[in-house]
Amino acid sequence: MKRGKECFVVATCFLPLATGFLGIQHSKFAVNSNTCSLWATNERIPIAVTREEGKNGKLIEEIGLHEDLRSQVEILELPCIEHASGPDYEILGETLASGSWTYVVVTSPEAAKVVASAWDAVRDDPIPVVAVGKATEKVLAKHNIPVSFVPSKATAETLAQELEFKGEGTSLLYPASAKARDTLQSGLEARGFIVKRLNTYDTVTAEWTEDQKEIAKRAKIACFASPSSIKGWLINTDNNKDVIAVCIGETSATACRGHSWSESQIYYPDAPGIEAWVDSIKAAVEDIKVSHV
Repeated sequence: MKRGKECFVVATCFLPLATGFLGIQHSKFAVNSNTCSLWATNERIPIAVTREEGKNGKLIEEIGLHEDLRSQVEILELPCIEHASGPDYEILGETLASGSWTYVVVTSPEAAKVVASAWDAVRDDPIPVVAVGKATEKVLAKHNIPVSFVPSKATAETLAQELEFKGEGTSLLYPASAKARDTLQSGLEARGFIVKRLNTYDTVTAEWTEDQKEIAKRAKIACFASPSSIKGWLINTDNNKDVIAVCIGETSATACRGHSWSESQIYYPDAPGIEAWVDSIKAAVEDIKVSHV
């Protein structure tokens, strides 16, 4: 797919692209009803993007590359989470350097940034790095951290099954989110790995303004990239599960089920990724259109 140049202006209501417009609404700015009247006229479907502030750009850009989709949607940028340092962040550098680790496993783009901030401790004698998926690998590459293994599917379960066990004493440092489940750790330990987990960062719920809460009421679709985003959405919307949940992958979809979302309201691709995520958004949009015929 050929990618043209896009022009993003954060506080405006429209994103110019090759042809047409993609309706963009940033949650921190007031809505001008005259400027945004085209959305209602064209019956655009409001879609909430819920990653932390500054992290929704890739999804918005990918939506913009699909002319058939961008002409039908209005983007509501409503960050549901924020990141903060975890209790073990301060000892990450010394822990990296202190042990003869077989692997360091990195399970999200945010974890990749955290690891990169401490990587100078071992840059001259690097440890083999395992990334859970391509998005995480890309962030590590930006920081000149080579990756030795990526599983066939970007899930903790697949990583735990596929990572090579090198015999007794195979050890692994796992810089994790304080909110991360023990799926990866338990799966690896069951195979004989020695796992040292550090809770190096935390994911907390973003607090919305009253304006943001009002904007969220218009959403027909909410896009989720993590269980934490789902929790943040529910807290800030008084438990609104009437929206269609379009998840980046199976982990978030499972979290929606855990919050008693209707199965018919959950969409997600077989394999996580931005392009596949947008395909799921397109499917949800088409189903909304059909249901209103």
